[in-house]
Amino acid sequence: MFKLPSFIFAAVMGLWMSITVTLAITVYRIGFSTGWHWSWFDAWLITYPLAVLCIMIYRPSAVKLTNYLVDKLSKKNTS
Repeated sequence: MFKLPSFIFAAVMGLWMSITVTLAITVYRIGFSTGWHWSWFDAWLITYPLAVLCIMIYRPSAVKLTNYLVDKLSKKNTS
């Protein structure tokens, strides 16, 4: 069903994305107060698996849409 490179991509991208987004939201909401890292980690534990799952589900359609848009833009620029 899923190929290993696609899963590794989703795992790595999901890790970076979930760390960045949950850290930004945690710092925005509570700042670097005492125990902020536990609040961040609690949010990240939920976000990381969800991010990986979403990347694996949406990646094929995102690639198709990207290719379509690039094709349209390149045709527009050559005419």
